[in-house]
Amino acid sequence: MISGTNIYKNFNDINVLNGIDISIAQGEIVSIVGKSGAGKTTLLQILGTLEKPSSGSLVYNKKNVFEYNENQLANFRNKNIGFVFQFHHLLPEFTALENVCIPAYIAKEPKKVALEKAKYLLDLIGIGNRFDHKPSELSGGEQQRVSVARALMNDPTVILADEPSGNLDSKTAENLHELFFKLRDSNKQTFIIVTHNDKLADLADKKITIKDGRIF
Repeated sequence: MISGTNIYKNFNDINVLNGIDISIAQGEIVSIVGKSGAGKTTLLQILGTLEKPSSGSLVYNKKNVFEYNENQLANFRNKNIGFVFQFHHLLPEFTALENVCIPAYIAKEPKKVALEKAKYLLDLIGIGNRFDHKPSELSGGEQQRVSVARALMNDPTVILADEPSGNLDSKTAENLHELFFKLRDSNKQTFIIVTHNDKLADLADKKITIKDGRIF
């Protein structure tokens, strides 16, 4: 479903990615590991179309997505890719329910439809009793679950997660990892996860190690 070929990424004179080839099938859980500075997050950002490679191609379902113009690319991203970040990036002035609705509002879904879908997702991930709580009123694990629900809002085919359990205690992290596998099994979605968590990395269907901007 996803194929990256000969991906290079330079920032000024710094070579971050040095000829990455990567192939990911639908419904796979893929972990990306490596030391800090190896290029993991940069690769994830390119796979998520947030960053363009200096050279190389990225194909989703036989379409080179970097041939899209900016508006087409943003629309593709909104409909096909969900993001889960280490620091949640929830909007502090909005409730859990409102935060989850945001991708649907961007996609111009009717408000009633978006609210019903958001309630369903928050129930699905186990915090349906926290609809009206703002991020400051939620634990770290609850905030991360809200961010997962937000990532799922537009039924993306791919969820990208950057150190999703990096700020969680071991039990909460384990619960989050179990949630990813449950969602993959029920929704047939693809998960690409950058992590330093060895247990999560080893559970993945495919484990990719990056060193000095190359896959080993």
